[in-house]
Amino acid sequence: MRWMETMTTNIDNKLIATIGEALARNELVRRDLPDGSRLHIDRQLPFLCVYRRPMQREDAGTERLLLGEAAYLLATSRERHYSELVQLVKEIAQRQSEPYGAFLLFELWSAESEEDKPLPLFHIYAPRNGTPQRALEVLESELLTINIEGQSTQVELSYQDSIHPPGLRPLLADGKQNFITIGLEVNPIYRDAETGELFPFELRELHHALARVLKRTFYTFTHSHTTKRPAHFYELGRHAMTRVVDEVDERLAAISQRFDLLLHVTPINVSQAWERFRRSEFGHHPEFIYRPRSIDPALMKRELFSIPIEQIEDPTLAHIYEEKRNELDRQITLVADRNTPRFLYGSQQLFGDIDQKLLTLSEDILQQISPHLPDDHDSDFLDVEQFAEIAHDEIEHYRNQDSSFTSSVEVRDDITGIFVSKGNLLIGRDARVPRLRVAATLAHEIGTHALTYHNGQQQPLREFYTGMAGYEPLQEGLAVLAEYLAGGLSRPRLRLLAGRVKAVQSIYQGAGFIETFCVLHDQYGFSQATAFNIAMRVYRGGGYTKDVVYLRGLMNLLSYLAQDGDLEMLLLGKVSHEQLALVEELQWRKVLTPAVLRPRYLDKPETQQKLARLRKGVSVLELISEEA
Repeated sequence: MRWMETMTTNIDNKLIATIGEALARNELVRRDLPDGSRLHIDRQLPFLCVYRRPMQREDAGTERLLLGEAAYLLATSRERHYSELVQLVKEIAQRQSEPYGAFLLFELWSAESEEDKPLPLFHIYAPRNGTPQRALEVLESELLTINIEGQSTQVELSYQDSIHPPGLRPLLADGKQNFITIGLEVNPIYRDAETGELFPFELRELHHALARVLKRTFYTFTHSHTTKRPAHFYELGRHAMTRVVDEVDERLAAISQRFDLLLHVTPINVSQAWERFRRSEFGHHPEFIYRPRSIDPALMKRELFSIPIEQIEDPTLAHIYEEKRNELDRQITLVADRNTPRFLYGSQQLFGDIDQKLLTLSEDILQQISPHLPDDHDSDFLDVEQFAEIAHDEIEHYRNQDSSFTSSVEVRDDITGIFVSKGNLLIGRDARVPRLRVAATLAHEIGTHALTYHNGQQQPLREFYTGMAGYEPLQEGLAVLAEYLAGGLSRPRLRLLAGRVKAVQSIYQGAGFIETFCVLHDQYGFSQATAFNIAMRVYRGGGYTKDVVYLRGLMNLLSYLAQDGDLEMLLLGKVSHEQLALVEELQWRKVLTPAVLRPRYLDKPETQQKLARLRKGVSVLELISEEA
């Protein structure tokens, strides 16, 4: 879609005609107009949101409520520009009504406070003639659902012959049946009544809530008054992104890519530490050595908070990027706090507490699955070179589907275990993989982590490959589910995930490394080497509690599938469970594109049978009973 973004000093007939012609061609129009006015119209749409800045009083924050809408006009209320605005709005209404058959002008303004008369939060003004009754009903009912900082909403509805803010004249002349005006007066709870100081949290909450209300209202108007039938109200949201979105997205992604928290907190001497711990007969706390920190946290945070997220108009994208900035802030702090008492508290902020449901599940798994199982002692292992060769073949399978799939396999001496970093599979030199778990490991690491990294790279927003804020539980839950769908989620594997939860609970309760090791080995029956590895993962860096997310993510994902959740949406990139509603919105708005690659295991008939069973509702333990 072409851009038409320029600044002008006056609204003349030539400009109005140019805008009208662009709308007729279904082009995006973005214009700076006189006296700080601005016009943004994404494409052909049957509505326009208008705010006119009052001249007799300050009105901080109100115009922000319309930013991010697909079609809005922020205008001056100076009388000398009135006739120009009327002609501009008339041209927009005529052009936009042609493909739809009707047009809605939605004008918003703020109320002036009256000490002796408390105002409702919203006051709707509707026309007496040609009343859009269904749209009004939706507008009123949706406004009543808004709750800002615990304040319940009140809504009043009045009918008038002419709709406009107090002291101003209407922008759209009456008399045409297919042109309708609705007015909404907002009580400015987002600023101090005496000083005019803005309350940013209240303003953001109201902006985000009102954006949803308006889309639902426009959707109802479109269905009841026009010839178009959008499938979802989010289809009426903005498609095109402004330049500041691209800047914010690029700069946040650049910071995300400059450091890998997992590498910064993972010891490089795990094998040596285990040998010394074993020789001490498990009596001396192991000493871990870490790679040098490659970032300056203070400088990186200065750069992070210079990113102009506040300039993003779209409330959905602004929220997504604010959450990501907050997460990066905490991650950078963790790098700075490595091996200090503060590290554990920062990790807890990132990965959360253990709720009773998760704790109960982990305990049930440890009690119901025996620690002494035949496949627990499987001695048929692949060495690192053998597994690396199979992993290469798996990557080639995906590269044959999309030549831009750039994941690689690296065998390294400075890591332990197997994991994916920035789309690449890293294998520790001493790693061994049981032959029975090769398919599951490939599904976990390449079919989930590397694949969603690649799919995220194909999205227009870099956020989807660096990872949305809080993406780890869903990402790891999806990876564990992939093990099950690939036929390799064993009972010992599930016990291992439950043991990790208990280890995190142990460090939260103040236990030391040796005490946690002994509980895992003596009470829960893990081998000495496995108990050490679990404890190492949890105590590294000073208390890295990410290991709660595997079982939590799997539990939440099973609930999501039982509620008919869309599995394909989870493959678009590294998405967050808490922000799935926002991801769905961006899909409907055509901001996101379909996933390029599908996991290999999804093409197997038995996988579809398993998914059908999961959609009927299955617990974590029932997964293992089926596998057994």
